Amino acid sequence: MSTVEFNRLLLNNAEFLKPFAHTLTHDHEAAKDLYQETLFRALANKDKYNVGTNIKAWLYTIMRNIFINNYRRKAKQQTIFDYTPNDFLINTQQGTVSNEAIATINLKEVQQAIHDLPEIFRNPFLLYFDGYKYHEIADMLQEPLGTIKSRIHFARKLLKTQINRH
Repeated sequence: MSTVEFNRLLLNNAEFLKPFAHTLTHDHEAAKDLYQETLFRALANKDKYNVGTNIKAWLYTIMRNIFINNYRRKAKQQTIFDYTPNDFLINTQQGTVSNEAIATINLKEVQQAIHDLPEIFRNPFLLYFDGYKYHEIADMLQEPLGTIKSRIHFARKLLKTQINRH
């Protein structure tokens, strides 16, 4: 399929995406951004479109995946922008500690407890802690998914008992 034919097909079938974008985002501006990003990704990946398949379903899938990835990224980041003149970043997950030395001791204690874990538990736990998904860890370590979940669970239990002892 030529580029001109693909572009014509895309334009003829893109208008239905606008209400879907609004349904996903519930925000007019975010919906416009999602719509534009979807069209951009479709154009960038036109070689992946199989001629004769349902282009609407293909575009829906692209839009849904972009929305889900953006949602996950925002949920993981959880950073609030303070638009005061200094433009500070405030991490909502941070707690206040009156004495920084206590926080440093606690952090060292946790790091030591992680280091003391048996390697069979430590490696999957550290990968999970770094943000990898269970199935990604299973692929990396070439272990069954259930085994990885079990090892991470046991690593958490060991860490909890180890840290509570002190």
